[in-house]
Amino acid sequence: MATLTTVLVLSCFISYLVSTSNASSSSIPKTPKSLVPNKIDSCWRTKSNWASNRQALADCAVGYGKDAIGGKYGAIYKVTDPSDDPVNPKPGTLRYGVIQNQPLWIIFDRDMVITLKNELIMNSYKTIDGRGAKVEIANGPCITIQDVSHVIIHGISIHDCKPGKAAMVRSSPDHVGHRQGSDGDAISIFASSNIWIDHCFFARCADGLIDVIHASTAVTISNNYFTQHDKVLLLGHNDAYTADRIMRVTIAFNRFGSGLIERMPRVRFGYAHVVNNKYDEWQMYAIGGSANPTILSEGNYFVAPNNPNNKQVTKREAKNGWKNWKWRSYKDAFLNGAYFVPSGYGSCDPYYTSAQSFIASPAALVPTLTLNAGRLSCVVGKTC
Repeated sequence: MATLTTVLVLSCFISYLVSTSNASSSSIPKTPKSLVPNKIDSCWRTKSNWASNRQALADCAVGYGKDAIGGKYGAIYKVTDPSDDPVNPKPGTLRYGVIQNQPLWIIFDRDMVITLKNELIMNSYKTIDGRGAKVEIANGPCITIQDVSHVIIHGISIHDCKPGKAAMVRSSPDHVGHRQGSDGDAISIFASSNIWIDHCFFARCADGLIDVIHASTAVTISNNYFTQHDKVLLLGHNDAYTADRIMRVTIAFNRFGSGLIERMPRVRFGYAHVVNNKYDEWQMYAIGGSANPTILSEGNYFVAPNNPNNKQVTKREAKNGWKNWKWRSYKDAFLNGAYFVPSGYGSCDPYYTSAQSFIASPAALVPTLTLNAGRLSCVVGKTC
């Protein structure tokens, strides 16, 4: 992995080239150096005291998930035990922390692989912060965020997730309920809001990597690394679930790596701002949807696969009517024959609040901005 210093030097060098290029012969706008690092990372990664002020991370999100505070105003809870009991979790385990009613900022005392015995049901106002340890949730059911708000998941690896079985699972200290089983998603966000998922690694799960469904909204998915998977990001439950019209999702600074097939993302009904992501390849399509969603693709870096039949970035799951859907490409970069089919009329602006708003970098900078997408190897006392 490149160091942060390397990233900043490269970014500034590229920015200099951009700013000194002939504007009449280039589609890349001039960009001040101060805008080159992505706004999330520049908020906290240059600070060597991040470990003594972990909750400051909650101030660094951008986009629709900006207001997600997680456990910002709660105590630090340390995971010391990688074991799992879905009904009676022990203090010191991850499950015990995430089901508590009070806000908690959850960290880990050492490297660990957590294999859950059933889906991990999170309560509101929780942060899972893997910085300073190598934390994996793998080889079992994974994370469910359902009917809650204000959840942050940062700095962990989630991979090889399996379906959960129908069984009793605890969701709070005073409630154990019978679950019908989970699909095998890495993270399922269901009827929830104010969610931020940042700097995680995702791969090889039984179903999707991240699902945002059942009228979930106010979500930011940023700085993650996705690889070796079929159905990557699903935004919207099905074509009949009109409640998903309220959905607002920001997908920024992620790297969609090798071995991905489709859904980066696939959207229904709601709005997706897909900005400054790097697409190494796709086997079917990158951005798709149905049921008249609105999609703004801005400043992304699309590298098409070599297959001449799969150069198109976009795919509509509809035989007719889709030409009225608002799908726009703005200052994207298209390589190896990639192309985006736009549609619709009128504004696709995300209409962020001033706090949510951020300026997209030129697409030429995206390979540098996403060099450290995924879980970071943070060391206490050093910049991350």
